[in-house]
Amino acid sequence: MSEETKVDLLVPEDVYLTSGVHIGTQQKSADMKQFIFKVRSDGLYVLDVKQTDARIRAAAKFLSRYPPERVMVVSARQYGQKPVKIFTSIVGAMTTKEGRFIPGSLTNPQLPQYTEPEVLMVTDPAADQQAMAEAMNIGIPIIALCDANNETRNVDLVIPTNNKGRRALACIYWLLTREMLKEKGVISTDEAFTKTIDDFEASL
Repeated sequence: MSEETKVDLLVPEDVYLTSGVHIGTQQKSADMKQFIFKVRSDGLYVLDVKQTDARIRAAAKFLSRYPPERVMVVSARQYGQKPVKIFTSIVGAMTTKEGRFIPGSLTNPQLPQYTEPEVLMVTDPAADQQAMAEAMNIGIPIIALCDANNETRNVDLVIPTNNKGRRALACIYWLLTREMLKEKGVISTDEAFTKTIDDFEASL
């Protein structure tokens, strides 16, 4: 059985584990309980990478239904900014300048930063709450990378992952990029995607 489930993942389970995608926080929200695999002896909640994997596929399919230039991706978290920048540049989506989301960007047409996305993806619902509030205000769907302690009630599609780790964020955005390119028919095999997780990883 375990051999079969390994084959089903987008990458060997090891890639998720060495990237720390599964390492949650020491608090868990009721919302995230369904994505938690176990709690470690040191009190850290461990996320279920099989669910992470399934949600990356779902998110790539979902995002691919929109024109890329109408997809907005934000990350207030420093370690998310480089992966977001690379993801958006490859798939043609939008992001904020210098990682900072200017209040009113989605709601105030007077602002030079004003933009009208059809879907928003955030790296952390807590850190990116301003962008989320505006997306809710204008009624567009929200995809979010959610850690064990995140509230998800305003999120339409949760990708359960460590959303604080450098390598974990690089891994998630790397896979999302690859899967979106496959969904859009830009590449037909995993091998055709030549970027690596290292290319997405923020430098210290």
